Amino acid sequence: MPIDNAIAFRPVRIAVLTVSDTRTLADDRSGDRLVERLSAAGHILAAREIITDDADRIADRLTGWIDDPQVEVILTTGGTGVTGRDVTPEALARVQEKEIPGFGELFRWLSYQSIGTSTIQSRATAGVARGTYIFALPGSTGAVTDAWDGILATQLDIRHKPCNFVELLPRLEER
Repeated sequence: MPIDNAIAFRPVRIAVLTVSDTRTLADDRSGDRLVERLSAAGHILAAREIITDDADRIADRLTGWIDDPQVEVILTTGGTGVTGRDVTPEALARVQEKEIPGFGELFRWLSYQSIGTSTIQSRATAGVARGTYIFALPGSTGAVTDAWDGILATQLDIRHKPCNFVELLPRLEER
């Protein structure tokens, strides 16, 4: 899809949340990959944190960033599988006002190209809460790369045509 270079690039303020019982900043490769990608694209890392697989703690962190005017987009990585400890989609469901079902659908289609039918185990999802976009990605570096390169790089670029998420930011809280 085309980029309209007549439009000035607008950096977006993005928070990255890694959901894991075992990772630290020293070995958070998926979080690192997201930070590398968003920074290389010209966006601003507004915050970064690692939190355990606990739905209450995840929802609280998301709510804090949703309420922070310095955060426009939240990217989570981890906790989107089907095991008992995977609760990121449930935490997101608690705070979102609107789901973006096409994100998960397109993510799984892209992921299928890389990992075949194993993509069915992903519950990647997205939503909007009080003017903030939230994207819940799986915890592998391959998955976050697929999501960023295949969807988010263009949808978080105001120059992307025919439409993108950034141009809608001012209208997300319309009533």
